[in-house]
Amino acid sequence: MATFISVPLKKSSEVDLVKPLSKFVTATYSAGEEQGEYIRAVEELNKLRKNALGRPLDKHESSLEILLRYYDQLCAVEPKFPFSENQLCLTFTWKDAFDKGSLFGGSVKLALASLGYEKTCVLFNAAALASQIASEQNLDNDEGLKAAAKYYQLASGAFGHIKDTVLSALNREPTMDVSPETVGTLSLIMLAQAQEVFFLKATSDRMKDAVIAKLANQAADFYGDAFKQCQYKDNLPKYFYFQEVLPVLAAKHCIMQANAELHQSILAKQKKRFGEEIARLQHAAELVKTVASRYDEYVSVKDLSDKINRALTAAKKDNDFIYHDRVPEVKDLEHIGKAALVKATAITPPLSQKFTDLFEKMVPMAVQQSMSIYNQRKAETVNRLVGSMREATNLCNGVLASLNLPAALEDLSGDSIPQSIAEKARAIVQQGGLQSIEQLIKDLPELLTRNREILDESLKMLDDEETTDNELRTKFNQRWNRTPSRDLYKPLREEGANFRNILDKAVQADQVVRDRYSAHCDMIVLLCKPEDELNAAIPSANPTKTLQGSEVVNVLRSQLTKLDEMKKERETLEGEIKAVTFDMSTAFLTALAQDGAINEEQLSLSQLDQLYGAYNQRVQATLRTQEELLGQVQTSHQEFSTLKQSNTEANQREEVLKKLASAHDSYVEISNNLREGTKFYNDLTEILLKFQNKCSDIVFARKTERDELLKELQQSIAREPSAPSFNVPAYQSNPTAGPTPAPRTVFPQQPQQAQQQPLAKPQPPARPPPPNLTPQAASTTPTNTPPAGLATNNPPPVAPPSQAQGPPYPTYQGYPGYFQMPMGYNPYAYGQYNMPNMPNMPNMPYMPYQATPGQAGYPGAPPAGQPYPGYPQQPPQQQPYYPQQ
Repeated sequence: MATFISVPLKKSSEVDLVKPLSKFVTATYSAGEEQGEYIRAVEELNKLRKNALGRPLDKHESSLEILLRYYDQLCAVEPKFPFSENQLCLTFTWKDAFDKGSLFGGSVKLALASLGYEKTCVLFNAAALASQIASEQNLDNDEGLKAAAKYYQLASGAFGHIKDTVLSALNREPTMDVSPETVGTLSLIMLAQAQEVFFLKATSDRMKDAVIAKLANQAADFYGDAFKQCQYKDNLPKYFYFQEVLPVLAAKHCIMQANAELHQSILAKQKKRFGEEIARLQHAAELVKTVASRYDEYVSVKDLSDKINRALTAAKKDNDFIYHDRVPEVKDLEHIGKAALVKATAITPPLSQKFTDLFEKMVPMAVQQSMSIYNQRKAETVNRLVGSMREATNLCNGVLASLNLPAALEDLSGDSIPQSIAEKARAIVQQGGLQSIEQLIKDLPELLTRNREILDESLKMLDDEETTDNELRTKFNQRWNRTPSRDLYKPLREEGANFRNILDKAVQADQVVRDRYSAHCDMIVLLCKPEDELNAAIPSANPTKTLQGSEVVNVLRSQLTKLDEMKKERETLEGEIKAVTFDMSTAFLTALAQDGAINEEQLSLSQLDQLYGAYNQRVQATLRTQEELLGQVQTSHQEFSTLKQSNTEANQREEVLKKLASAHDSYVEISNNLREGTKFYNDLTEILLKFQNKCSDIVFARKTERDELLKELQQSIAREPSAPSFNVPAYQSNPTAGPTPAPRTVFPQQPQQAQQQPLAKPQPPARPPPPNLTPQAASTTPTNTPPAGLATNNPPPVAPPSQAQGPPYPTYQGYPGYFQMPMGYNPYAYGQYNMPNMPNMPNMPYMPYQATPGQAGYPGAPPAGQPYPGYPQQPPQQQPYYPQQ
């Protein structure tokens, strides 16, 4: 009786995990020990998949452990890599576990770029293997019973988990084996079998009959639910697997109900309810009889039937001779209680006992994304603080250059180069002079062109693939059921548009730098000349030595010294701001573990305020100090200008010195801008190359998916009929000219037989024995005259003889005894005809063939001793294996 249902495993195609995952690791993590460790972990993950899916698995716990470990690793790695169609694209192909396809079409399979799909199929295989391991257990001992119950409940929980998560994991219609209807049915079947194992355990432990009856009744209820689920789902009965499962479920439902009635009858006997005992035993006997008559080829119930029949015989005997208790109807019996001791195992990773995360040190993608946003916020904060100080310094330099300070204080002699101008000229020469700036300006267009070409090539790959996808979608319409490329590429196109916007702004910034260089080019050239040429280019003026020791000059020098000290303080402060570091990953990981989500904005702003709040105050203090000092310098310089002797030569000299000082400041700023621009373009090149690789990977994955889908469509089109079905005219199917024969007599089917036969293709009726014809039979009357009251043209069914049968012979006006052979049968010889022995032609003498004018003659009966062609006997009809309702 112990017939248990197991589930076949799905088969997967080989997938290379090393190349795409290693590429992501190399692009995301800097070279070093950490990157090497992650690449080794990727190789181990690839080996684990091959062990779990790349070879046949034994029906043993060690094989199940490998599957569960791979499933746990998938769950652990899912949040740490950006698995998606438009980022890290890995296509997994799985075949349907039940639908094996056709000879020419191949197996039904589905390929998806989804790690959730891989997890679903791996968990399905784990559940299927658990059901197979449970079915192999020895149920004659406690260890086997406990193991079987454990694995059936695990299988039930796994199938139930797939039912709840498959649609959200795939975001499209799955194959039928992992559809919610199928896995929900399988979960019910596994739970019913686990309950049956508990029933067997209770029986072997000789527990109380009341408990055993409740366990059996609950198992019968589970089997009944599973049977209804199988029967009423439109798509399941078409699978041969479920066609085999249906009768087993129906038989198990009856058997468990019979067991419940048997043990409840024992309880009734103990309570001296002998009539109830007999009624329950009779009901149990009817259930077992139904199983034996309908499902004997699937489940054997001989032992249970003998046990019930012995108990029923003894109970009837005792009641007839001793108790004389009334036997109630089955519908009047008290319902048997139910006791569910099984529960589907909750699927909460890790499921494996030996699981260790290969990527334990790698932070999840949610933390990586939060870290990326945090780093952007941090960079914005640093740039804002540093930018405000640099802007203030440039403003200060511009104000001093417009006042010709400190050159005006150093140029009291009127005929020598001021010391500050000489130092600035030497600084420009040390930095490379004019050639350095010109080379940087020359390199910028080349860098810009390279970045534009990379971006254009990346977007062109997307455009070409999208065009091909649109063409195929137009060609195949609804059959082209993958995600449209225009929807899939939206994030990439937005990213590409952002890169193009960045390049456009960079071009504008480059033009501003060029214009500024053009404005100060002449003065920069002058600063690059030797000292004597520079001194000759500066106009001379009358000496102003009378101001050498004045109080105004001393105040101005003091104020300029304070400004220089403030600039040095800003340089030190800028270095401190850039050196601030803090590892936010710990805070993000803690928030993710506690809340299941990360409020990045709140955590980042709070931490940045703690890190840079004090620096922000110091920056604001330097800005206020500069504003005060510049106001004092302007006031003092106004007094200095009034005391200074003014003439045309002095004004020209002062104007040239102002331009030289401004040219030096512009040179420094332009050089910094050009170096920053060069670094920007080089960094952007690396980013665009990653973007290009991302586009290339997704386009390659889409091409692979497109080829697979095209192959499946070609196979499905090849399986479809080339034209709609139509009826062939009768004259084409039967080219032989002649009169249309009358319909053959068909014996009516008995009502009982009609109920037992399923709906099938109509079969030719059974044939009566062939008659024997003799030449003398034409003038004699038949000896087997039918009884009175029966129609002579519709005799009762005749028992099939041992020899081959032929159809009844209809009679025609003018053609007695002739029948036309139907098409499609291979005739073989019968015995000689004997017209009086033909049951459907009583009292019909043999008449020779009478030819009709204008019509070809028909052959008459064959001479005696020559065979006459007939029809082969029909094969016996197979009994249905569907459970009868």
